[in-house]
Amino acid sequence: MKILRLLNKKNFSILLIFFSFFLHKLSAEETVDIWNLEKKDSENENNTILENDNNSSESLLLIESDKKKIEINEDENILSKKINIVGIYDPSENNLSMQMWVNSNGKKILEVIKKIENLNLSSDAIDIMNIALLTNSYIPQKNITDKEFLKIKTDWLIKHNNLDLIENYISINENLEDKPILLKHYIEYHLSRSDTSKACEIFNKINFSNLDNYNAKFKIYCLVHLNKKEEAQLNFDLLKELGFEDKFFEKKFNYLMDYDQTIDSEVLETSLLNFHLSHITNPDFKFQPNINTSKLIWKYLSFFNLIEDADIIDIEDEEKIFSIEKATNDKNYKEDDLFSIYERYMFNINQLLNAKDSYQSLSNSKARALIYQAILINKETAERIELIQLLKELFVKDEISNAFDLNLNKFLSELDIEKIPSNYKNFYQSSLKSNDKEVKKIKFNNKIIHQSKLLNYFIEDFNKQITEKNLENILKKFKKNKKYYFSIKDIILLETLKSDGIKISKKYENIYEKVDPNIPYDLQIMIRKGESGLFLLRLVEILGADKFTDMDSETIYFIVSALNQLGINKLRNQILLKVLPLKV
Repeated sequence: MKILRLLNKKNFSILLIFFSFFLHKLSAEETVDIWNLEKKDSENENNTILENDNNSSESLLLIESDKKKIEINEDENILSKKINIVGIYDPSENNLSMQMWVNSNGKKILEVIKKIENLNLSSDAIDIMNIALLTNSYIPQKNITDKEFLKIKTDWLIKHNNLDLIENYISINENLEDKPILLKHYIEYHLSRSDTSKACEIFNKINFSNLDNYNAKFKIYCLVHLNKKEEAQLNFDLLKELGFEDKFFEKKFNYLMDYDQTIDSEVLETSLLNFHLSHITNPDFKFQPNINTSKLIWKYLSFFNLIEDADIIDIEDEEKIFSIEKATNDKNYKEDDLFSIYERYMFNINQLLNAKDSYQSLSNSKARALIYQAILINKETAERIELIQLLKELFVKDEISNAFDLNLNKFLSELDIEKIPSNYKNFYQSSLKSNDKEVKKIKFNNKIIHQSKLLNYFIEDFNKQITEKNLENILKKFKKNKKYYFSIKDIILLETLKSDGIKISKKYENIYEKVDPNIPYDLQIMIRKGESGLFLLRLVEILGADKFTDMDSETIYFIVSALNQLGINKLRNQILLKVLPLKV
């Protein structure tokens, strides 16, 4: 085996010299043709080295060509050029343009982003944020660098873990400086959830010409995992030729390649890949997480079933228990298992009956366990909700409130709402999560203008002439009804139709009293300057944790009026179809 490896390395060196000479000659004579050749080669090889099972020499050509491409790029200073357009969505999909950020002050963008980072965003706010940040557009140039602006996009994608968006983003935008960060997040996300095949799949989908050391190591591991050991060896040798040194990875690589079956018990937590290699190369792998163990490794331990059973955990080890509480808060440990641990604590009857006083003399984890057990044995609604609120406060105090999530909802849903004391009503209503599903079918009510069949207009491609005819008939009907009151929502609908050029007969122009939408001054400035991107950020900030259906009519009015002026009709229509109909 060692002789074979030496021969392989000798052959590799000869091939390396040959192809380096070949490519150098080409680059000296006809630089442009190299790029065309690279493109054709890439297409012929199906965009990936992973698919070249039986063609090591062609794989070597691709790898060496990529190496040469880096040298050419650096010589021509191509890598240092600014990336002007970055995104995923076509601007026209949402009535935006590539100039949506051009007139915006970067200082203001960063200020709004900082505020948004501290908000728990609703699904509506997240959807708008995706549109704002991921629409193909030019990068703003005033008081913000390209790097700062692109980092906003990277941080957003990582924070919200939309893996499909990340995959599209790094696939479409080839020269991103943050691509290694996003790729690392993508593969570690899947690996931490015991889905190695999914983590490796991206190397088969996207041809990464220039990988940093971490992602290059992960690609080599993937080749071994897929039993493509010749390609794995080829990539590893090339990495070594480029000066790569990592004794830990090399030991694990030799073990996985069956060169050296010595079992190494060393466990490295420096990265998820190192931790994974420590695990899979040791048949007797054991690891005890603690309070300093990263969230990612806790997630890995959970999905690979490497966490101790709740029944055997030492409950007297307070640091251990708190580390489990933190992991539960991060959703890396099952909440039911944590509360099973709480049930193992032994308290006397006096402590349980006087839990509201007794807990104060206990450690934080034991206090939570006592209050939890007191809730279980207490059947009175008034007593239970007082204890439930107290337990919630104890979790909040240690910044682990998410660890009391499922059980909080379970306890509250079991209570008799009629027996809840008035001073606990707000806590009950704000804490109980509704299981109601949104109804998606629109139901028209032609007795109310904003719920009438005029809403059909906001469904894509609805005929304008039919809308004008329907509008004429409806206004004629309501003009006769002297008792009908035109609400803000009615005005929103009618003003939006007028904004889109739907004609209203002169005899109906004054059928309702005009109302000023009171658009905030800073938004008015954005509208005048055409700052669509910054406006969408401010809209996300305004929404925060709320959905559009939670907002009052006046707020919806100024939002829709602003969108009318900016011409962002698709988003506007989506909002109107959520807030105007009888049921959506």
